[in-house]
Amino acid sequence: MKYTKLGNSDLNVSRICMGCMGFGDAARGQHSWTIDEADSRKIIRQGLDRGINFFDTAIAYQSGTSEQYLGRALKDFAKREDVVVATKFLPRTKEEIELGISGQKHVETMIDKSLDNLGMDHVDLYIYHMWDYNTPLFEILEGLNNAVKAGKARYIGISNCFAWQLAKANALADKEGFAKFVSIQGHYNLIFREEEREMVPLCKEDNIALTPYSALAGGRLSKHPGETSKRLEEDAYGKFKYDAAAGQDGIIISRVAELAEKRSVTMTEISLAWLLTKVTSPVVGATKSHHVDGAANAVELKLTEEEMAYLEEPYTPHRLVGVMAQNTR
Repeated sequence: MKYTKLGNSDLNVSRICMGCMGFGDAARGQHSWTIDEADSRKIIRQGLDRGINFFDTAIAYQSGTSEQYLGRALKDFAKREDVVVATKFLPRTKEEIELGISGQKHVETMIDKSLDNLGMDHVDLYIYHMWDYNTPLFEILEGLNNAVKAGKARYIGISNCFAWQLAKANALADKEGFAKFVSIQGHYNLIFREEEREMVPLCKEDNIALTPYSALAGGRLSKHPGETSKRLEEDAYGKFKYDAAAGQDGIIISRVAELAEKRSVTMTEISLAWLLTKVTSPVVGATKSHHVDGAANAVELKLTEEEMAYLEEPYTPHRLVGVMAQNTR
């Protein structure tokens, strides 16, 4: 495994971040394909054995059970100072808004609940899961700054936002003397590259770490045509994100498969090797042993310039989907 600094922080993170959305009690979440605690522990331990020290979860994942599984496993298998733990919080609910609960109080409540779930006294990275259009930005930033000052979070990150929103937030934080966002977790992979238009240049300019989710497009970039999985069959959100562009994406996926056969590696390794040249640490979900090995092996794979160009050449612009499409106002 290789390691790098996470943007403008002193966090030393593995080049692969283990995404923990696949862990948790399926009966308490939106996803039927998540794995139980016993299997989650095996995956987490294998990740640690392969040198992964960076783990990403969220309070929204299976009603907090993902956080609980992760926290208990890390307590048993690792020293707290040897791992980097990130979790995320959602915007204020309609009920909170009606009750007049401020953004500052919302952040405090959310991080306290996440810390309880994790069984930890702090997280290394606390992530604003998606932009809250119904709460003043100042309130969110002050709430996050309060969490940092209280020692509950070492650094803060953001997810699912536009480049102008990240720039605006960090400018306001700088003006007010608040903690600034050191990372962005956006939607970025070989078949969805819209982040390259504005977000990637901004992050390069300001040394903000790119830690994208959907690194394998929900498994599409790791499977040959015709191959499937429980997640691919049952993940309605994933189908919504990718099915509209399946034709144009299929050309790229076939090239991934071609290069994987030529190099005697997996499609996962090819897809992630490409992404690792673009970002700090992609968030890679894992629910099976070979998922962990494929991600870890990708760190050691170097593609040639010709192979990179071959993978990139068929790409065509994609429409915004999912959360980001809902955020266009």
